[in-house]
Amino acid sequence: MATSSSKPGAMEIDATGSLAITVERNPPEARLLELGIKSWPKWGCPPGKFPLKFDAQETCYLLKGRVKASVKGSSECVEFGARDLVIFPKGLSCTWDVSVAVDKHYKFDSASS
Repeated sequence: MATSSSKPGAMEIDATGSLAITVERNPPEARLLELGIKSWPKWGCPPGKFPLKFDAQETCYLLKGRVKASVKGSSECVEFGARDLVIFPKGLSCTWDVSVAVDKHYKFDSASS
């Protein structure tokens, strides 16, 4: 059964049926205010390679940095950087190849879907 949903928080599945990273490039200030991004915790990392597994959906907004994320078990590679809003679905494993040090606001979605 194929269904599509534009509901916020809906799990993103790509055409191959695997989990997918969603990137919203340079969202407007109104969207950032609506999400309350400036009140979210901050996290940063230096350049390097970091394996990550998301046990909960994470939404993050990069203040600075440049990342190429390779999704485990897939040929998918997603690039994102400063001023991008990025959503990592729960259960996703990927490796971040950070070329420019990252500074980001982030939020984990505690709601179960």
